[in-house]
Order: sequence, then C-alpha cells, then structure tokens
Amino acid sequence: MLNKEVKKDHTNFINYMARQSVNNDKVDPVEYTQYNVKRGLRNADGTGVLVGLTHVGDVKGYDNVNGEKIPVPGELYYRGIEINDLVNGFQKDGRFGFEECAYLLLTGELPNKTLLAEFNQILSDNRPLADGFMEDMIMKAPSHDIMNKLARCVLASYTYDDNPDSTDVSNVVRQCISLIAKFPTMVAYAYRTKRHYYDHKSMYIHNPKPELSTAENFLRMIRSNKKYTKLEAEILDLMLCLHAEHGGGNNSSFTTRVVTSTGTDTYSAIAAAIGSLKGPKHGGANHKVLGMVNDIKRNVSDITDEKQVYDYLVKIINKEAYDGSGLIYGMGHAVYTMSDPRAVLLKQKAEELAEVTGNMDEFQLYRRIEAFTPEIFATHKKNNKVMCANVDMYSGFVYSMMNIPPDLYTPLFAIGRVAGWSAHRIEELSIGNRIIRPAYKNVLKKGQYVEIDKRV
Repeated sequence: MLNKEVKKDHTNFINYMARQSVNNDKVDPVEYTQYNVKRGLRNADGTGVLVGLTHVGDVKGYDNVNGEKIPVPGELYYRGIEINDLVNGFQKDGRFGFEECAYLLLTGELPNKTLLAEFNQILSDNRPLADGFMEDMIMKAPSHDIMNKLARCVLASYTYDDNPDSTDVSNVVRQCISLIAKFPTMVAYAYRTKRHYYDHKSMYIHNPKPELSTAENFLRMIRSNKKYTKLEAEILDLMLCLHAEHGGGNNSSFTTRVVTSTGTDTYSAIAAAIGSLKGPKHGGANHKVLGMVNDIKRNVSDITDEKQVYDYLVKIINKEAYDGSGLIYGMGHAVYTMSDPRAVLLKQKAEELAEVTGNMDEFQLYRRIEAFTPEIFATHKKNNKVMCANVDMYSGFVYSMMNIPPDLYTPLFAIGRVAGWSAHRIEELSIGNRIIRPAYKNVLKKGQYVEIDKRV
C-alpha cells in the first residue's frame, strides 16, 4: 500500500459540518411540484427536457402518440445510421469497426477505404504516450481507481500539447483523435501500475503495435503474455462500438457539452466527462449486475432450476435479498422500452462466447433474469411498465468470460465513449454560441446577519 500523508484527525468536526449542511439543505418535495421543477432534467412523464439539437446520435425507445408513450423496439443511430446496419456492415466484411464508428461520429460521414486507412494510420501514430508520460504522470502517482487515473492523464495531456487552448475546430479534431488513440494506452498502463503498487503483482508494460486495431492493442497491453483470441478481439471491438455514442442527453455527453459551452480546452471538457461516467448511476452499472448475479449463484442451489431463480428474484424485488434496493440491475432503461439494441447485439456474442468458454448455464441464468423480471414486477409490484434488458445486463458477463477484471469495466466504457464525447464537443463548438446555464430557484427565506458574539 502507498504511504499516505499523515494529517491531524478532524473527523468529528467535519462530521458536525456535514450534519449542519444536510439539515440546512433540505427541500420540501412539494415545492418541486409547486414550482414545476424538472428534476433530473426530466419531464413528469419521464421524457428528457429538450435542451438542444444534434446531428451526432439518436436514441428511440417509444413513440409519442397524443401525449402517450407507446413502446417500440429500441433503435440507436450514429449520424443517422442505425447501429445494427453499422455493425452488420463491418462484421460481414470481417473488419474491426470501432475506428470506422469513431470516424463516422467525428465527421458525419462513413469513410471509404482510403480515408479509413489514413485515419487508422493517424490513430496508430498517436497511440504511444509522450516521452516521460508513463513515468511522471502514471507511475509516480498511481491510483487504485483507473477512472481517476484516466481523468488525471487527460488533464496532464494539456501540458504536453503545444496548442492546448485553441478551440479552432481543426485543433480540437487533432486533440480528439489523439485522445481516442491514447485512451486505451492510458487505461492499460494505469491498470498495470495499479496491479503493481496496490495488488503487489509484477508489472509488464507492452507498447501498442501499429498494425493492430484498438481492441487488439488493448487486450495485448493488459495481458502479461500479450495473447488474445480472434473472438475476444471481435467482441471487445463490438463493445467499444456499442458504447461509442448514445445521444446528447446522457449525463457524460451532456457534461461534455456544458463544459465545452464555456469555451474551455478539450482536456478539461473530456476529463469532466470521465468524472461523470465514473459515477455508479452511469458507467458503473454493470458492476451492480455482476454483483447481483454472483449473489444469486451463492444463494440459489441450482441456477438451472427456473423456479428457484424466479423465487430469488422475487426476494430481490421485495428487498429481502442482495443489496436491499429492490432493483434488478440490468433491467429497464430511461428511453428504451421493448428492447435495447445494444443488449440484443451483445447477447448474441455473449451466447457465442459462453459456448466456447463453457459458461452456458450462467448465460441461461442471465436470460432467465431478463425473461422473468417484467412478469415479477407486474405480479408482485403491480407495475406493468414495459421493460427490457439494457446493455449492462450482458456487458459485465462478457468481460468476465474474457477474464477482463472489474477494474476495467467502466474505463472500457470510456475508451468507446470518448469518440461520442469528441463529436459532441466539436458540434457544440460549431453550432452552440451560448453558455449552458439552467436555473435553480432559491426557496430559502431571507435571513439576518448576526454579530459573531451573539451567535449560539
């Protein structure tokens, strides 16, 4: 364990300040309705408050007919192209697709062979970190949390840029391409360093290879023996594609646009997005799914027995099992209703990988959770909301079958999503000319200043 700075213990006083803060920050829930506050920037029917226009991505999970939400199969579009068409296109040709997705998101156009080859070359040229970066920015200040280290690496990249502050679109595109290329290297090196300093393992640092794709390079860099299978690389590439974009309203993409609207530099905007994605309500949800499934495996004697699985899910919903939240993680989505297209695509690959790795019983457990949950909510909670498995249902399972540690689940999300963040930053700089500034209504009554000698 690293040596920690020794400080005087002020815990009791800090706890007192915290209690005072909580007591004085309480808001009567009635006031939210009284002032028509859009909590979470969401309307009363659960739809998002419309705050901007975009060409980058679109998410469709329902039709709005006469003010009523009608469930439909989920659709996800990158620059107007449906994700299934995009994935089927590069998989049919036996190509890795993340680089193509990134180019599409950045430019709004699918690259031809010449353009894609040039883009791949630029990514390859930018994957290595600057001289001294690994030693000075990663090894000298290792973190037990890879997302924390990634954000610090991005902020540190400002120092290594000869033109960090210019918001000229050409300069920003250069910076974004560099970050898309370097994210896998930063994450892999941060992970290897974390394993050395916190887990007391040997540290192996492998340089990225120019001829490999983003997915292949990442698997190569995180493994001591540098080995991976073709199927593993194909599935990781798919994961990166599915995580690359999800509309401008998701928390981290919106964060990118909010920070960008101030006119600040690319590194500050992308680091802020990383901080957003780090939150367990956003990028860390697949950890919850994996934890829940492990809990089921510990407490259900036969995971192939449908009744036992069903009964235990009832316990989870009734807050009698797992974490007491009453939630079945991996089920339901803010937009998707009948299906999440990302989960549909990933489920196919999960089954393929489960067959190869001998994990079919566990794959069937995930399928049962997906199948039983809507019925259980309808029967035991009288909640007939249409719900589907979201991408987090299968992503953690896929990573676990590939022996990718949980430390890397959310960082892998970031490696894919930085392409979308970059596209939203460029679009905000191109069409947005106002700082994003919503309002908060102050509902505290006016107070009087009290002389210090008269205070309690």
